[in-house]
Amino acid sequence: MARQTEFLVGACCVFVALSSVAHGIGVNWGAMMSHPLSPSIVVGMLKDNHINKVKLFDADSWTVSALAGTNMEVIVGIPNDQLKKLADSYDHAKDWVKENVTKHLYDGGVDIRYVAVGNEPFLKSYNGSNTKTTLPALENIQKALDAAGLGDKIKATVPNNADVYESPSNKPSDAVFRKDIRGIMIDMVKFLRDNKAPFMVNIYPFLSLYLNSDFPFDFAFCDGNAKSIHDKGTEYTNVFDANYDTLVWALKKAGAPDLKIIVGEVGWPTDGGKNADAKLAQRFYDGFMKKMAANKGTPLRPGHLDVYLFGLLDEDTKSIEPGMFERHWGIFRYDGQPKFPVDFTGKGNDKMPVAAKGVQYLPSQWCVFNGNNTDKDAVVNELSYACANADCSILGYGASCNNLDANGNVSYAFNMYFQVRDQDVESCTFNGFAEIVTRNFSKGSCLFP
Repeated sequence: MARQTEFLVGACCVFVALSSVAHGIGVNWGAMMSHPLSPSIVVGMLKDNHINKVKLFDADSWTVSALAGTNMEVIVGIPNDQLKKLADSYDHAKDWVKENVTKHLYDGGVDIRYVAVGNEPFLKSYNGSNTKTTLPALENIQKALDAAGLGDKIKATVPNNADVYESPSNKPSDAVFRKDIRGIMIDMVKFLRDNKAPFMVNIYPFLSLYLNSDFPFDFAFCDGNAKSIHDKGTEYTNVFDANYDTLVWALKKAGAPDLKIIVGEVGWPTDGGKNADAKLAQRFYDGFMKKMAANKGTPLRPGHLDVYLFGLLDEDTKSIEPGMFERHWGIFRYDGQPKFPVDFTGKGNDKMPVAAKGVQYLPSQWCVFNGNNTDKDAVVNELSYACANADCSILGYGASCNNLDANGNVSYAFNMYFQVRDQDVESCTFNGFAEIVTRNFSKGSCLFP
């Protein structure tokens, strides 16, 4: 199984059609990786698993172009660091639409449906840095889409974190938009309503559990095993429905009770901390996929839901400020190998998803600690350097490599740095504390890439 865990450098793909995924399901394709897969490989993997809706976090031309001719519905994104420029200048917005949307819309091109303006720009942790630019950027992008004759088909929206609304009682019916941004959110909702664009929200049951030690464990899942809560005669059996309907109430109070909602992100991480593991991820996806296949919707919005799973692939260079699990949201590892059985059709026939094809790996060699403990402080310094420049997120409490001994921790850190540097011999010196070996040092569920 070592080939599944070695670092990769690129390749090509094969297309195989399978049974359709549950209606309304798409997937997020992020690329914050030290060794991103070639877009052609990822597109092949999407097609092999019959996923036909994809959401991107930017509009990288190589990536978007790879989706041409696939008939996949595509959301292209605008990163937060571009919001000010687009807010300040309608001409910049027109140029952005021409370069990142219009050029892909030839016959047989890319089926772009939405432009995601920013990514959770109103997060509390951003301290209001995007409050003055997000809505003007949204307005300019939609105006530019309209001017290009695309406004009827392609809508601009903003992917919001669920922290933009709140309920003092934790009951959906008491929902309001967050006090510090309430005026902006109401203006945005009216703009979306007037332009027949959807409200996009990211809902994370895992984070409800992670951030609150008193949160009822089973309520994070959609499999009916939780004790239900009641709100004005409405019964809720899981936090996804309750969170979604909290937004429905907030929209109603903002004057847009029927505004279309898209769930931009929902998923479960598989590593990097307590409750972040493949077994619980499988439980979450099993229940959620069955819910989607049944078209049950939520109590206040029964029927069809539009949802994008987060995410397709692990991303080993994402910020770990929210938690070590941030780099492990993928249904697939960064090399396109699936982590757990799942049935995208929601029929409960779990099997391993189809892995990426044509991936090329570096040689089967690893950089590990040579056991020289003569200067423990120096060894710790080298470990710290390796982890500052590579991903050591699965060494922490509750993660898959948490049970390594001290020497194993050092070896893991050294190897991650070595692989990220494409196995450059000079990257496996660490002041004489490291050596290159051909024996795979993976132990149990702890994988040494």
